[in-house]
Amino acid sequence: MVNFFEKGKEKIFKLNELPKDVLIYRVMPHFILEIIKKYLRMEVEGIENVPKKGAGIILPNHSGFSGFDAVLLGYEINRSLKRTTRVMTHHLWFLNDKVSVPANKLGFYEATKDNGNQILEDGELMTLFPEGEHGNFKPSADAYQLQSFKRGFVRMALQHQVPIIPTIVIGAEETHINLKKLKFSKFLRGVVLPLPVNIIPLPAKWKIKFLEPIYLPHAPEAANDTQLVHEIATEVRDLMQGELNRELRKRPYVYIKGVY
Repeated sequence: MVNFFEKGKEKIFKLNELPKDVLIYRVMPHFILEIIKKYLRMEVEGIENVPKKGAGIILPNHSGFSGFDAVLLGYEINRSLKRTTRVMTHHLWFLNDKVSVPANKLGFYEATKDNGNQILEDGELMTLFPEGEHGNFKPSADAYQLQSFKRGFVRMALQHQVPIIPTIVIGAEETHINLKKLKFSKFLRGVVLPLPVNIIPLPAKWKIKFLEPIYLPHAPEAANDTQLVHEIATEVRDLMQGELNRELRKRPYVYIKGVY
């Protein structure tokens, strides 16, 4: 049993002192996630750009309808830095106990302003996908084309004076293929869902790259400046899209070296 843990025997009896969202990355899922990493041949670059202490906003592109990107990001930060990032997720994860219990164990929090502010006030890392569900539920025909960014991350970074760490994920788009984005306007107003091709993940090669942190040179009051907030969000989006494009041009293959 000890092999399932990151630490040796002396740490086993302290596991009951850990929060559930920290514990989930310390026990058996460690073993499972290491297998997934090897299956996806996941490469990580720039982990040194993630703060080792204090609050910060991890800001990745959202791709692949399964949510693998959120789980693997959280696992890699925990494995490398011994920190747990709190992931802001869609309210559908919290509609009933069957999905909310595992979501809470994975460090998922409903994406509300109050939750985000509390996480940053507590000096924790927060992962926020600025595209929302429109990013990971978009059709694969639009792969790696960033959708519109919500601007809450800029306001929170300004209000709490914390860095933004832009992050790009490559590979998730080809791991889970999505035909189209379904929009419900009658019975489930405003709900967006994917129309997936495959549930079992395909072995696309992954890369996660943490870019240099952005420290916004403005006072907290600047969060009320709508025009400034819009400009910053646009600049961050353009930065991430440019980096995605560069990494995609460098990528030697998707599934099999020398084939595709």
